[in-house]
Amino acid sequence: MGKNLTTREEDYSKWYNELVVKADLAENSGVRGCMVIKPYGYAIWEKMQAELDRMFKETGHQNAYFPLFIPKSYFSKEASHVDGFAKECAVVTHYRLKTDEDGGIIVDPEAKLEEELIVRPTSETIIWDTYRKWVQSYRDLPLLINQWANVVRWEMRTRLFLRTSEFLWQEGHTAHETEGEAIQEAQLMMNIYADFVEHFMAVPVIKGTKTESERFAGALETYCIEALMQDGKALQAGTSHFLGQNFAKAFDVKFASKEGKQEYVWATSWGVSTRLMGALVMTHSDDNGLVLPPNLAPIQVVIVPIYRGEEQLEAISQVANELKRELQMQGVSVKYDDRDTFKPGWKFNEYELKGVPLRIAIGPRDLEKRTVELARRDTLTKEIVSKEKVVDRIRELLREMQQSMYTKALDYQKEHITEVNDYDAFKEILKEKGGFISAFWDGTKETEERIKSETKATIRCVPLDAKEEEGTCVYSGKPATKRVLFAKAY
Repeated sequence: MGKNLTTREEDYSKWYNELVVKADLAENSGVRGCMVIKPYGYAIWEKMQAELDRMFKETGHQNAYFPLFIPKSYFSKEASHVDGFAKECAVVTHYRLKTDEDGGIIVDPEAKLEEELIVRPTSETIIWDTYRKWVQSYRDLPLLINQWANVVRWEMRTRLFLRTSEFLWQEGHTAHETEGEAIQEAQLMMNIYADFVEHFMAVPVIKGTKTESERFAGALETYCIEALMQDGKALQAGTSHFLGQNFAKAFDVKFASKEGKQEYVWATSWGVSTRLMGALVMTHSDDNGLVLPPNLAPIQVVIVPIYRGEEQLEAISQVANELKRELQMQGVSVKYDDRDTFKPGWKFNEYELKGVPLRIAIGPRDLEKRTVELARRDTLTKEIVSKEKVVDRIRELLREMQQSMYTKALDYQKEHITEVNDYDAFKEILKEKGGFISAFWDGTKETEERIKSETKATIRCVPLDAKEEEGTCVYSGKPATKRVLFAKAY
């Protein structure tokens, strides 16, 4: 099985698209702008889901489910929210089809909806309409709800996982008694996301807040985690929003306080999506295919027999199955690939392409010597290990790989954060090196827009650890107090 992947050097974007398809993660569907997530890709998403779901529940959140359709009138209640999403809404106008005279199928003009329904681009409006019934007194708070769902944002230019018209995600929506509690919740979720992406996906992130023009529609503050891909472009990996009382006022969600006063609740919303799959592929993979961190790999270890004839296969299978059992008892996911329709070389190629962290080869000579050959996917190195020590060695290697993949990505990120003080250098570095550019900004929308239209670089975030200092804006030369991070982004 020749991989024949375009290399990252040749064309990063083509490399990415080919890899997602060839590694069996996803493919384009018969519906424009929508993807089919294949079983191998979905297995990775399920591991992400399970881990995040556990983290949400450990911090007191519960799952619920809300409708896919939102009456149009709900959208008009929060003005900045509708402005933010208006251009990408899919709208349902009719509820029936019929056959015409020629036997073709047409939309029945008689079956027009009285009020159009929006296919949810995000669920704030329907959820806040529901919360009005759920919240009466301070005893009902905080309300900490999450839903796993699909959403639709009509996209013109789509890319598998990174931008599709329909995608999968989770969205949390919470209601609180005080402003302080809501802000604390929004920050907590940003930290949970960062923790998950760094420890589970082995992708380093920078935490920060968005500028006003990059904020979520209807939010007072958007907290985000930003990751850097191998082509020097940034990817927003997760966001958490402090919504103030905007939605509570729009949907009249009030509670009786301890003093018996009627007050509006304070709100947050937060989400990550299947876009994380794109981040995973782009951060770690190489020209041979996917490289998966052990924590997320559906198959952590694959065993491939090398044999001539049934007799050898039988002897190898005995050892392989025993090893498989031992590893599974230690919580390692293992596949023994004894298909006789493919040669070992083809299988090696296949599992390398699919990013399986460790590969074990067992041949007749290994049986004699009581050894196995162990190959690491991330470094492509091999070692011979005795059968007695192999289980311990595998557990040690899986831990080591998880850590070293994170360290490698972190080193790349550190090398690609450049402090810049003048605009010519800014443009030069963006063109030659990419990555994050740390520069002073005067805080105006106008400067932000101009830089964006001239260079395509946006302010990815104002880092949480940015220190207050006196400086001059890289573009306007006006006084500035903080360095922010600019980058081209997905």
